[in-house]
Formats: sequence, structure tokens, C-alpha cells
Amino acid sequence: MDVIFGLIPAMIIMGLVGVLIFFWAVKNGQYDDMEGPAHRILDDDDMPDKKNDADRLPK
Repeated sequence: MDVIFGLIPAMIIMGLVGVLIFFWAVKNGQYDDMEGPAHRILDDDDMPDKKNDADRLPK
């Protein structure tokens, strides 16, 4: 039973540290755009010009 007197304050401190880390992450923009990188990787670049590829081939 004596252990609970040490565990309760330790859990409260750990909870407060977790909340502070969360607010720090929100303040620094870690959660601003969660879907942007996922959609950006799916966007294809423009197709390369065939004329430029023909210029690079040896004659």
C-alpha cells in the first residue's frame, strides 16, 4: 500500500509531461498538415519531352 503513494504522483507527473509535449508539438506545427505528404507522393510529375530524349541518344 505504501507503493501507491509514490506511484500516484509519478503518474501525474508523467501525464503532465505528456500533455506539455503534445502542446509543444502543436505549437511548433507538427500537426498542421497531416494529409499533404500522403497526397503529394501520389502526384506524378509532368511527362518528359520525347524531343529531349532523342537529343541525348548517341548517333
